[in-house]
Amino acid sequence: MKKENAGVYPAAKKDGSIYYRASLTHKRKHISLGSFETAEDAHRAYNQARLVLRDASCGVLNYRSSSLLPFEKWVSLINFRDNGLYISNPIYIMRRMFHYYLSPDEILKFDAEELFFYSSHKIMRRGSHYFVADYGSQINIANRYGIRSHAVEGRDYFFLNGDVLDFRSANLKIVNRYVGVTKEVHRGKTVYRCRIHIRGNFIVGDYASEEEAAAAYNKAADLLKQKGLKREFARNYIEKLSKEEYEALYASVRISQKIRELSF
Repeated sequence: MKKENAGVYPAAKKDGSIYYRASLTHKRKHISLGSFETAEDAHRAYNQARLVLRDASCGVLNYRSSSLLPFEKWVSLINFRDNGLYISNPIYIMRRMFHYYLSPDEILKFDAEELFFYSSHKIMRRGSHYFVADYGSQINIANRYGIRSHAVEGRDYFFLNGDVLDFRSANLKIVNRYVGVTKEVHRGKTVYRCRIHIRGNFIVGDYASEEEAAAAYNKAADLLKQKGLKREFARNYIEKLSKEEYEALYASVRISQKIRELSF
């Protein structure tokens, strides 16, 4: 390899055609920079990576779409330069938190305690939802923070600073954690009202705790299925209760007579 093409290595595809890989070693860390059609492009990417690593004034906002380095790699190199930790995902570590960059303008924020998880789980976006692949399935990251798939922002949960990409615990307020359960005030008393949707919303009952209301929803869903309703309802899983505690709660909660009298 010519001196001017340092950091570039030819490789062959299955059909025998040649392409070029670029890589470098920094602080004893070998970093792959990607694959390129020409040796010249690979070498330019190599030089861009070297510039990022040695120029502290080069930041995420300096990235241009014309760059030969992928954006994710650009962020990883900047984080390695500034924080001494190489992470293949586009993460930049800050004090007590970190940014996860999907693009220069789309930045998710997390508490530092989440770094291990997101260092090894790549975030993807589908519509307005963010997912990671885990054990062969796509998992909505909102579920990690108590936001269920049925939840509605502004009713069931809130981003306190208005930033819907800020998943730090101090920024999240979870109001309604369970399917069919909302916290409401009736006649001056705070209750957890349980509703179940059939051909409209039916009130299952009002309860003193959200766990009771969650168990009542499960009980109503089971009863409707026994009555022949051909519909699959989500079920509430109450993490804080043991199996025995849940079974006792399930047996004790009462559901409305209107639900008990429905037939299909």
